[in-house]
Amino acid sequence: MTTADTPKTPKPPPKSARRRAREFALQGLYQWRLKANDAAAIEAHLPELEGYAKADQEFCLALLRGVMRHSDDLSTLITPHLDRPIGELSPIEACILLQGAFELQQFAETPYRVIINESIELAKTFGGSEGHKYINGVLDKLAVGMRAAEVEARKQVR
Repeated sequence: MTTADTPKTPKPPPKSARRRAREFALQGLYQWRLKANDAAAIEAHLPELEGYAKADQEFCLALLRGVMRHSDDLSTLITPHLDRPIGELSPIEACILLQGAFELQQFAETPYRVIINESIELAKTFGGSEGHKYINGVLDKLAVGMRAAEVEARKQVR
C-alpha cells in the first residue's frame, strides 16, 4: 500500500471559543486545587498558554472566578450525588464537577445537555479512562434538581 492509498483520518472540527474557555478554566482550577495558587496568579498565567487568544476569555474567567469563589457551596450541591467524598475524587474529576455545577447554576441560557456534554468531553480529554461516565452520572442527577423544568421539557420532546 502506498501513502496515496492510505486512508486519511478526518480532522476533528475546530474547537469553539467556549470549549477552549472551559478547557483553560479547567486547567486553572486544577492549578488552584493542587498547588493552591490564587486567582491572580492563575489569571496571569493563562494568556501565556497556547490557544488562549482563541478562547472566550470572559467566559473562561467567569468560570474560574465563580468556581473558586463558590467552591464550598458547589461541593455541597454535588456531594449528595457522589459515591465518596469530593476530596477522594481525582483532582480533574472534582474540578470538572465543580465547573459543571457552576455552569448549570449560573448560565441558564446554556442548555443543561450542552453543559453535561462539554463536561464529558473535558473528562475524556483530561481525565481517566472511565471518568467521563462518572461525570455524566453525577451531572445528570444534579441537573434534575437544578434544572427540573428543562429536564422535564426534554423528556416530553422525546
